[in-house]
Amino acid sequence: MKWIALVTFGLPFLAALTFSAFVRLAPLDPGVWHVSLENVRRSGKPNDIRIRPEGGDIAAPVFAMTPELLAERIASIALGEPRTRLLAGSPAEGRMTFVQRSALWGFPDLVTVETLPAPGGSTFRLWSRSRFGYSDLGVNRARAERWLQALR
Repeated sequence: MKWIALVTFGLPFLAALTFSAFVRLAPLDPGVWHVSLENVRRSGKPNDIRIRPEGGDIAAPVFAMTPELLAERIASIALGEPRTRLLAGSPAEGRMTFVQRSALWGFPDLVTVETLPAPGGSTFRLWSRSRFGYSDLGVNRARAERWLQALR
């Protein structure tokens, strides 16, 4: 009887615990994730989104401010969200990569942002993508739209 209970409840619990630990403890190498967005290509999966001045999934507007100030505003918005931390970069550098984790399992999404000068002010590139899986149920798109709305 104990073996039946162990197999029925214990093994699935152990598998879920192992999976959770793997997702939360898998390394996030800044050398892999903190990349230039100048020529980045989409992953081909529905779990990433790009905001770009031209050629992105969402068009990036021009803001009447310097690229440095725009980067500081983006950092403030990003770090104001729950379970979000800066993985690499800084507003002064003009490129930042953030990690935002899901509430239940801790799945990491990585968001790289670059600010750049534009006629009349500055604009930015953003690439939000999931570390694991194929679909994110629209989480990356919703985040990108939310951050863009907060900037306006």
